Amino acid sequence: MPTAASKIKVVIFDVDGVLTDGTLWFFPAPKQDGATSVTAGEVKADKSGYEIVTVNTFEGKGFNAHDGVGMSLARLAGLKLGIITKRVSEAVAMRARELRIHHVFLGQDNKLFALDKILAAERITAEEVAYVGDDIIDLPVMRRVGLAVAVPNARKEVRDEADVVVDHHGGDGAARDAIEYILRAQGKFEQVLQRYLAESTSEELRGN
Repeated sequence: MPTAASKIKVVIFDVDGVLTDGTLWFFPAPKQDGATSVTAGEVKADKSGYEIVTVNTFEGKGFNAHDGVGMSLARLAGLKLGIITKRVSEAVAMRARELRIHHVFLGQDNKLFALDKILAAERITAEEVAYVGDDIIDLPVMRRVGLAVAVPNARKEVRDEADVVVDHHGGDGAARDAIEYILRAQGKFEQVLQRYLAESTSEELRGN
């Protein structure tokens, strides 16, 4: 395993295509009294033309439980976790709170800005960060951090520049793969696994 993984203190993830399979689910919100339906004329692109702005909808996402366990293993190993994503989604915010993600940046056009915020907060260098991405918007961060990780469903340009391409696709355990890769490189995986199992057993016994 490369020595780069042994230096990692923070692991940052993109969301769509990494923590999910990239599918975007939009559901119409229940109409409030007096509200009118959205018409095509009310749906417009923002000034960048990148994101579509709509109203009266909410967004759903599907996350993988294996990734959730991976986040727990990372925290037990002393790693900090982060999310940087272009989209603004209450589903992501909810999942991040549930998993106790340390750094959450939603609606980030410039992901390097968010990376700098994390580096300053943790007082570390970019070499101590791993980033997991899948699309070209992730490349600026991947080029700067110590360990660039791609999912197999990533765009070819992203896979070509990654230090590591994990086995599982986004939304199917890719984040778990990345975390375990780092923990094994740091010689912590078996110890953390046993600690996780011990704490899980203790919690179950306390609940009986």
